[in-house]
Amino acid sequence: MDKVLFGDNQFFAVNHLSDEKSREQAIRFKDDVTIIRILDQARETGINTFMCTTHDRIANICDHIRAHPGEYADFKIYPCMPYAHKYANAVTELGVIGTIKQYVPGNVFSTFTKGGLAYLSKDFIKLMEIFIDAELKMFRGISTPVIFIQNVVVDLILGLKLYEVFKEYDIYIRKKYNAEPGYITMNLPALLDALESVGIFNPIICSSINKIGFRMSGGKDIYEKYLTEKSFRPIAMQVLAAGALRPKEAIEYLSQFPKIEAVLFGASSKAHIQETKELIDKHLN
Repeated sequence: MDKVLFGDNQFFAVNHLSDEKSREQAIRFKDDVTIIRILDQARETGINTFMCTTHDRIANICDHIRAHPGEYADFKIYPCMPYAHKYANAVTELGVIGTIKQYVPGNVFSTFTKGGLAYLSKDFIKLMEIFIDAELKMFRGISTPVIFIQNVVVDLILGLKLYEVFKEYDIYIRKKYNAEPGYITMNLPALLDALESVGIFNPIICSSINKIGFRMSGGKDIYEKYLTEKSFRPIAMQVLAAGALRPKEAIEYLSQFPKIEAVLFGASSKAHIQETKELIDKHLN
């Protein structure tokens, strides 16, 4: 796994601290060309992994990558699914069945309508596999060595204690996509315990890890305990705590945990990308 992963929050107006900043980003990145320019600037600094949601506009970025195979020969994408807002908006506009009809491929919809929600309950794992295939279709032909479930789903599964779903996901991603499964969460300790309970060991887990405990459910102390004592492959995100920490201070804090394999961050300028990458390279072995 590359040590530095470039994220996509800034492209789709996600800012955890400022609505005004979100609006500015929405205006700035309204065109795909602008997104591609920033990705290319990240590549120029030596970053070759893009960790992104399955937002509809990412399909356009994938089209661009496929159209320029020479330029992106070493480029990798870590998809994070599902993009929850896409389905939430669809349910509002189309209803549950309408959403399934729109996003589920093939003739499966006819089976749903015959069996209704009872069928969905009976064959949930099959439904999960179908949605995975639908979400990942946009990445065909692109290297996707790690495929993540977004925290909105991971933490729901955690809350419902449906840990066997993690096991089925692990099996399906390895078998169908020859990739490693990854998990994004706002509760790293609880997730690691849950994964180990169903036989998933040394998993890739992406979670908030920062000096002030921002979005670290359970508290910073238990995170630090797990980062020191447990066996897993951590990816640190939200390391700047939505802008509350300066990059140097944030990365220096991470350096005390050698287990951290990668840092995920987003930036809107080449200068900020370069600064953060240099700090990661300097402080994280």
